[in-house]
Amino acid sequence: MSTSTALGGEAVQPAFLSKERIIAKPGFNRWLVPPAALAIHLCIGMAYGFSVFWLPLSKAIGVTAPVACTPDMGFFAQMFASTCDWQISMLGWIYTLFFIFLGCSAAIWGGWLEHAGPRKAGVVSALCWCGGLLISALGIYTHQIWLMWLGSGVIGGVCFGFW
Repeated sequence: MSTSTALGGEAVQPAFLSKERIIAKPGFNRWLVPPAALAIHLCIGMAYGFSVFWLPLSKAIGVTAPVACTPDMGFFAQMFASTCDWQISMLGWIYTLFFIFLGCSAAIWGGWLEHAGPRKAGVVSALCWCGGLLISALGIYTHQIWLMWLGSGVIGGVCFGFW
């Protein structure tokens, strides 16, 4: 792979997201790397820190005490219900889905990451992460647990498989 080609005496620089741009030039400030690594690790830690939100989310409608679903309401009815609070066991599936999809997407997309390079993978991952958080926010706003599973569990897990 060449980093540039000569055209009439001018060097053509590779695109910003291309793999060829990951090699540091002389004089690169190496202290720029730790803040970027810290930002990525803080995002990954979100999956572990999500348990902090389980108790407040389990009281989203009842505020002081959870509002239980009726006993005759089945699992699928609870998934789409907006009149009763989520059980903590239902919220725990976000964590499970996150790590299942993280491992699967890392195995599936690992070859693409090696081919495309870390910049493209980082942009795709950041877009997936932001999209997943927006879907989860919509799930909280509309009180739909399946949107939480999709946003933070599935899409959030897939995005970290790219990192």
